[in-house]
Amino acid sequence: MALLAPASTVPCALVALTVFRVPTWACLLCFTSYSERLRVCQTFAGMEGPELEKCEEAFTAAFKGLLDTEINYDERSHLHDAFTQMTHSLQEMATAQGSFEVAFPDAAEKMQKVVIQLKEVQACIPPCGLQEVARRFHCRGCYSTVCDLPLDCPVQDVTVTRGGQAMFSCTVNFQLPKEEITYSWKFAGGGLRTQDLSYFREMPRAQGYLARIRPVQPTHRGTFSCVITHDQRPLARLYYFLNVTGPPPRGETELQISFREVLRWAPREAELIEPWRPGLGELLARPEALTPSNQFLLAAIAALASASVTLLAWIFFRWYFSGN
Repeated sequence: MALLAPASTVPCALVALTVFRVPTWACLLCFTSYSERLRVCQTFAGMEGPELEKCEEAFTAAFKGLLDTEINYDERSHLHDAFTQMTHSLQEMATAQGSFEVAFPDAAEKMQKVVIQLKEVQACIPPCGLQEVARRFHCRGCYSTVCDLPLDCPVQDVTVTRGGQAMFSCTVNFQLPKEEITYSWKFAGGGLRTQDLSYFREMPRAQGYLARIRPVQPTHRGTFSCVITHDQRPLARLYYFLNVTGPPPRGETELQISFREVLRWAPREAELIEPWRPGLGELLARPEALTPSNQFLLAAIAALASASVTLLAWIFFRWYFSGN
């Protein structure tokens, strides 16, 4: 049995798997080159001849156990380094006149232990989102996959009494990248409960993962959407249908309603939703609101208050003792 066609990249490895139909190379093919494998067998068995073919067959058979191996996508470099170290060790054993019939099974067993020690692949967390932390690499075919989940999350219903406050938290239940995360908000008015992007318009004033509307009015009834983006790539789209309940204020007539609508005739799209700027009580009641900037602000306020108290105390004691 001949070695696979020369290849050092994943695409060529895929061609070799397809043409020669030798899936038993699997991880070995993904993380080693043809020249490395050939050099090992030539060192063990010579440049050509029946012994070289026998070495190649033994190499293939030894790594059958890694055929269906799946690893954490971020662990590829660690596994590649382990295979590189393995080929160097095999060459040293061949130079020392070792036997490939013993060396190959022993090397495959060590590689299986290395795979077990790699960081496990995180499970997919439904119902939605592009979850890069759950991406896995498949040795059978040398390719990667992510969770088969939609980008659009189910619509969440939010009911608020007229004149109250609506709060939206654009959070997901899977881990997001730590950097370059942005949030953009959109709104589909007219009471629509939809996920059709053609009905939404941008809301430039809304920034961050928390946003609120106050006071809530019947014109706010509709669907709000938040898009979580990493490096300009959408990771999830969340939807919130806001239903406004409650009668109009006491004594309000149709004429007053019409007059108020005339006064508000000018477009106010940019003022429909605003970023959440919590007060001190809200910060203490909602731990997730303690962002680094809010923590710095609280620390600055505490330091200023402490300095003020110290200064007043010093002035008081100085006045008191100078009087005595």
